[in-house]
Amino acid sequence: MTTRERLLGVMVAVLWGLNFLAIHLSLEQFPPFFLVALRFALIALPTILLVPRPDVPLRWLIGYGLGFGTLQFLFLYWALAAGMPVGLASLVLQASAPFTVLLGATVLRERLDRGQVAGILLAVAGLTVIGAQQLGTAAIGPFLLTLLGALGWALGNLSSRLARPSKPLHLTLWMSVVPVAPMLATSLWLEGPDRIAQSFDGLATPTGLWALAGLGYTILLGTVVGSGVWTWLLSRHPAARVAPFSMLVPVVGLLTAWVALGETLSAAEIVGAAIVVLGVLLGSGALPALRRRTPPPERRSPEHHRASVAARRP
Repeated sequence: MTTRERLLGVMVAVLWGLNFLAIHLSLEQFPPFFLVALRFALIALPTILLVPRPDVPLRWLIGYGLGFGTLQFLFLYWALAAGMPVGLASLVLQASAPFTVLLGATVLRERLDRGQVAGILLAVAGLTVIGAQQLGTAAIGPFLLTLLGALGWALGNLSSRLARPSKPLHLTLWMSVVPVAPMLATSLWLEGPDRIAQSFDGLATPTGLWALAGLGYTILLGTVVGSGVWTWLLSRHPAARVAPFSMLVPVVGLLTAWVALGETLSAAEIVGAAIVVLGVLLGSGALPALRRRTPPPERRSPEHHRASVAARRP
């Protein structure tokens, strides 16, 4: 990966880390399943009207939409609405990175070098340090829901990698069409029309305005920009090379939750976050000195070459 591509991976992590605060603000106004449907419906409508369908097999488009769009956010929004702390949610969801690496290695037969394996293990160790500090603040139910969301994200990554779109942004936008119908059906079934209608009351209040601002951020920066760049990176590099960048998300998410929501951040969590950053740098190839290098071929002068040829003649 080039330096520019690594910086784009970091940018996506920052956008997605801030996205957890935006989701939290929106959930103060809207029920979780309807909020997922609304989020993607507001992208899907102009997409269908204005954006050509991407030139990828339909099964990978649907797989991307079901994994990344439907399963990930169904379980994540459900967990947050059930009391999952924002900072911890940003951490647990990054289990998608090792899930993605394992799926890429087993399904796509992508080979891992020592640097990638070491980086993933180091980042997982950092996440474990943070998780050990944070887990006491959450019940097991929301924790498991978030973990299921991480698995959905990994399945979406796999489908996106297999799609190999020529225009990644088109795939990102059309992916948003897939979750609308299943999430709206789920909302009508579990939350009901009355609860959906009530969520539009008070949109002019501070809570409602912050909810709309959070929804706008989630749509434009979290989905269109963040997911678009992520899809582009996956189209150019193996999943195991791109996925580690998602482990930077909880570093941003924990700091954001600490600053904006008052969620505490201990010294051990700061150390864990630093370990995550180091693991991502190693796993993404940003620390080439720690990876095995093939020595360059010996350069020989023309005179040396002619002498070698003459020596081999009978």
